[in-house]
Amino acid sequence: MKIIASGSIKGGVGKTASAVNLAAEATRWGARVLVWDLDPQGSATYLLRVEHRLAGRGARGLIAADATLGRHVRATTVDGLHLLPSDRSLRFLDLHLDAGGERHRRLADLLRPLHDAYDVVILDCPAGASLAFEGALRASDVLLVPVIPSTLAVVTLTQLEELVAARAPRPELLAHVSMLDRRKPLQRQIADSLLERPDMLTAVIPNSTAVEQMGPERGPVTSFSPGSVAARAYRALWRELSDRLWS
Repeated sequence: MKIIASGSIKGGVGKTASAVNLAAEATRWGARVLVWDLDPQGSATYLLRVEHRLAGRGARGLIAADATLGRHVRATTVDGLHLLPSDRSLRFLDLHLDAGGERHRRLADLLRPLHDAYDVVILDCPAGASLAFEGALRASDVLLVPVIPSTLAVVTLTQLEELVAARAPRPELLAHVSMLDRRKPLQRQIADSLLERPDMLTAVIPNSTAVEQMGPERGPVTSFSPGSVAARAYRALWRELSDRLWS
């Protein structure tokens, strides 16, 4: 089982869109996939048409000493793709992790029993350097960071690289350009500079109407607009990422 954390310190960069589209593409390749929506906003939960609610005692029960993740997992409308949904109680997840001890290892411990049930797990992380994000780093093989081609987003990527470098063990950090508007010269210039970095994947996700339509369509781009530029970009991103995961 390979675990991918889709996350960033900065919000609004396309991490949920990457998580959902990569998960759908992985199922198309025949993988058994679980998305764990760790963000209390529940965007991945909404896009995958699952009720925004955890079973039992919410976030407290989710990470309790006797907890099992399986009871929370739901099927989605995408064949082969399961979801562990978000709910509003996840806004207190850091408090429960802090109170429960072994706070940085708890997410990894909870995922371990699922090893034989899934080939790929994608963690849709909340934005910011939270305990939940720290736990996702410890649990993951790869931290996938979408980066908007802007000066501040590049600064954030550098900060995140320093954060990950200080962890042991640590995931491999891989980034990709997200929401690129090729009509803007500065964005093109920054994107070209980003693509020279050794931790950048070469697939570029465009600032696309198809990606925006994920909200009203409530599904991955590859489901409702499979021939779009965005769908082709996410397919290329998955191919590149999977080559790194199983190389």
